[in-house]
Amino acid sequence: MTSTYPPPYGPPCDPPPYDVDVVLPCLNEAEALPWVLARVPAGWRALVVDNGSTDGSADLARGLGATVVREERRGFGAACHAGLLAATADVVCFCDCDASLDPAQLVPFVREVRAGEADLVLGRRRPQTRGAWPAHARAGNLAVAHLLRRRTGLRLHDLGPLRAARRERLLALALTDRRSGYPLQMVVRAADAGWHITEHDVPYLPRTGASKVTGTWRGTWQAIRDMSKVLNEPPVVRA
Repeated sequence: MTSTYPPPYGPPCDPPPYDVDVVLPCLNEAEALPWVLARVPAGWRALVVDNGSTDGSADLARGLGATVVREERRGFGAACHAGLLAATADVVCFCDCDASLDPAQLVPFVREVRAGEADLVLGRRRPQTRGAWPAHARAGNLAVAHLLRRRTGLRLHDLGPLRAARRERLLALALTDRRSGYPLQMVVRAADAGWHITEHDVPYLPRTGASKVTGTWRGTWQAIRDMSKVLNEPPVVRA
């Protein structure tokens, strides 16, 4: 596995900030990978978690300087957690690998975590075009946000995948969901543990290719069912 970036790598940052790992769950994202990896800030490591791609995504990611982690078990949560386990940096970020979100937007998130101003920072997706966020996906997200508020009291608007937190604290949450409920379980368990959670607007772009989760009404409601199971779990306070 390769883990070094041929300089210059990614857009310029002021300053090239921290020792950070960015987990990028990947299933057939060869078309999006060049743009996504080019946007990872200089000095950060991209951990592309290949979740069974058949389009050459893993080889392409290696060729572009990313570290590739292989996760045989299918599922968004399985890929995210494999990346977290492979991470070594103090701060770990998560970002979709479909070019809908810009990893460069994570720079202020990391600064906030490093400064102790937040324990978990989330990106609130703001669609830049009408088709960037289909109506069924947005409706599902609003429903989950409402249920989350009832469960934890958190007044969040989005459970988006762009986020940052300290690695050791994330591991201490002992996350168990390996499907679509993983991002929600992270927030629920962090809230139960008394973490300070913040949310900031980020641009949301039309994704490259078809969504594996929210591309259809059926996929959206399957994700909601996964998340409902998480919301019905008894509180588990970890760290």
